[in-house]
Amino acid sequence: MNLDRNQITDCNKQLMNFHQQELDIVSAKLDQQGINSEEVIADIIKLQVATPSWALGTGATRFGRFPGGGEPATLEEKISDVGILKQLSGQTSSISLHIPWDIPDNAEEVKELAASYGLTFDSMNSNTFMNDPRGANTPNGLSYKYGSMCNTQEAVREQAIQHNIDVIEYGKRLGSDSLTVWLADGSNYPGQANFRKQFENVQDSLQQIYKQMPEDWFMFTEHKPFEPNFYSTVNNDWGSNLLLAKGTGERCLCLVDLGHHLPNTNIEQVVSRVIMEKRLAGFHFNDSKYSDDDLTVGSLKPYQLFLIFNELVEYMKGDEKQDNELAWMIDASHNTKDPMEDLLQSFDAIALAYAQALIIPRTQLNELQFNNDVAGGQELIQNAYRTDVRPLIREARMRQGGAFDPLAAYRALEVRKQLIDARGTRVAVTGL
Repeated sequence: MNLDRNQITDCNKQLMNFHQQELDIVSAKLDQQGINSEEVIADIIKLQVATPSWALGTGATRFGRFPGGGEPATLEEKISDVGILKQLSGQTSSISLHIPWDIPDNAEEVKELAASYGLTFDSMNSNTFMNDPRGANTPNGLSYKYGSMCNTQEAVREQAIQHNIDVIEYGKRLGSDSLTVWLADGSNYPGQANFRKQFENVQDSLQQIYKQMPEDWFMFTEHKPFEPNFYSTVNNDWGSNLLLAKGTGERCLCLVDLGHHLPNTNIEQVVSRVIMEKRLAGFHFNDSKYSDDDLTVGSLKPYQLFLIFNELVEYMKGDEKQDNELAWMIDASHNTKDPMEDLLQSFDAIALAYAQALIIPRTQLNELQFNNDVAGGQELIQNAYRTDVRPLIREARMRQGGAFDPLAAYRALEVRKQLIDARGTRVAVTGL
């Protein structure tokens, strides 16, 4: 399904005069601070965030799932939906697949279809935290009940390694260049497992997978303090993540999921530390109140998101760049929203935090920090946070052929109704 670009243009026309007035005001304000609004707009356009294939259907909790109508039942339909998101927001140009939920059996055709929407394939995600009912991630028929790469049984570890190698092969056919490994491995009770041996098993398994990657690929390891195991998790924090990455190889990097931290964790400082070690892979964006709540990006902690981007912009505009480009992806899934609306809101929050961080006067901030001007530094970054940069984001979207207000356009064009008309009201979506 493709939207009529003329309809998107018509949605924008209703706001054009208002938009131009606001754009002139914020541009003049930034000019007084020595900040070029055109450069900010160009940077916003460049920031492209991958859409995960599993977020296009209604998510679930362990208590239940309440799917909506018109949800995509196949990988091809998911690609089509990402194409719609690209048309509306201009902020996504790639898809991240989760195997075995979305196996591209006809990879060449899938790649060609994605290209027809202007899309490529981002990082491939393996899955050893569950037993797929079809056995697609358990080629030896063994269970991951007691862990995968940490398992005491060598045969189970070998099965998990083989699954990740299979995922790499799918990715090679799709044009991907990275593998994301999130491990649920851990324990629920004291005495259940040996912490050190579990960690060593995981490290050895990652090394074996790493050897099978193409030389231009990257491996992303992702930490999480708990869930589904609640007493211990092998890769439980950024320190463990960094140890695993360094013990695996130079092209093994640390992925930061914003929900994978305990309450009140200073995530922006974590980001800074990983940057210092030149091991930052990128981000899985979401938001949370307690931990991994998988809520819409920026819905609860927008200031934290801004502070994280403050660290990122300092790195991205600096001279000490890593070999890899940072990977950006939304990893949110909720049970009460239209998934497409949730994603559009997330793209908007990411662009907003990024733009706010871009307008921080870096030289002035560095001087204030050097002179220990505590209040001055706080005022400077809060002034950027309080600046209404939405006109810059709207302008960036328009220049890409997108909508000023993607969510409003999505509703005005009755996209969900069109999808329901085409697909029906009851659809079985792959994933959680």
